[in-house]
Amino acid sequence: MMKTLNGAMTALGLILLCSSAANAQEPIKLGVLEDQSGDFAAATIGKVHGIELAAEEINAAGGIAGRPLELVVYDTQSDNTRYQEFMRRVLQRDKVDAVFAGFSSASREAYRPIVNQFDALAFYNNQYEGGVCDANMIVTGAVPEQQFSTLLPYMMETYGKKVYTIAADYNFGQISAEWVRNIVKENGGEMVGEEFVPLGVSQFSQTIQNIQAAKPDFIVTLLVGTAQASYYEQAAAANVNLPMGSSVNVGQGYEHKRFKPPSLANMYATVNWIEEVDNPASKAFVEKWHKKFPNEPYINQEAENSYLAVQLYKQMVERAGGSTKKDDLRKVIAQGDVCYDAPEGKVCLDPKSQHMSHTIYLAKVNDDHSISFPKVWNDIKPYWLGEAGCDLTKNDPSAQYTPSSPPPAAN
Repeated sequence: MMKTLNGAMTALGLILLCSSAANAQEPIKLGVLEDQSGDFAAATIGKVHGIELAAEEINAAGGIAGRPLELVVYDTQSDNTRYQEFMRRVLQRDKVDAVFAGFSSASREAYRPIVNQFDALAFYNNQYEGGVCDANMIVTGAVPEQQFSTLLPYMMETYGKKVYTIAADYNFGQISAEWVRNIVKENGGEMVGEEFVPLGVSQFSQTIQNIQAAKPDFIVTLLVGTAQASYYEQAAAANVNLPMGSSVNVGQGYEHKRFKPPSLANMYATVNWIEEVDNPASKAFVEKWHKKFPNEPYINQEAENSYLAVQLYKQMVERAGGSTKKDDLRKVIAQGDVCYDAPEGKVCLDPKSQHMSHTIYLAKVNDDHSISFPKVWNDIKPYWLGEAGCDLTKNDPSAQYTPSSPPPAAN
């Protein structure tokens, strides 16, 4: 069973596997605010482990520019008020050099004003609905233009053009659903239904009836959290038997492992990595992960995103001559070529948006809940924000945009 850390805060004051040379230097402190208990814990404990694994490897090799990494970890308990409380604490009291924080988009938007207030640097290592143009944020997760521009044309070509979306009723679900509507329309499809489900809802009988009445060719599921995941087994029991597409399932909550087959059969999820990815770098990553965390039930994409985020941070600090100042690191990003050979493949930061290019894998859940990969798209860039007018090398609006509300220059 996965261990969760109860209580508000676990401060890891110990420096991981430091060399004697690194011990002589002042540590670089990283704040880690993640949900190790509560509704999102299953998907986020691996994010903490990814950061711990990267820090251990970096410290064993002498640290960053000769300085060891020290992690200051708080359990945000899937509670947005905790994010605000602990973000102030790590920046004001703990004086961390950077923060790695947040699973849900609601949590990110709860803490982002505080990061801006302190002019700090935060890494959001999560797949999300996209659109954040903020010099204080670096995003290593995948975004809709990477996931839906690949997923939806494939699904429409394979199964048909009538689409029904069910989404969590907050900014992630609403903005993601907007992307779905736009891409379906661009590809000559038809939205035959769209529902937004409040977080915490776990009964879906009416939704299932609505889907059956609408007769879509496939469903796009953008459900979030433990309660909403109840939909899949209920839909299977009601013999919905429709293909499903998702940007959020499998890669985060590993529902194909947690739920009884065939409740997720014929689910297609666009992910930037999951532990089933079959290449030498991925296999080596999985092996060393399980050596350190033998009881980990699954290594999800956000765990990989968090691991590679620390590796990117190391590269940025070293290229900045050892400086951890936000402005110095942003100058490094603006120079371009901030890249890393990750388990998924090569990833690079886009200087305009501070989002990341990814390999996008189409993960198909088979009847027995094994995973196959019918298609892979290499080097898919987070193109939309930069094309829409976000350019953090020139200005910093600290805003979140959507396709219907783009940056002012694009209006």
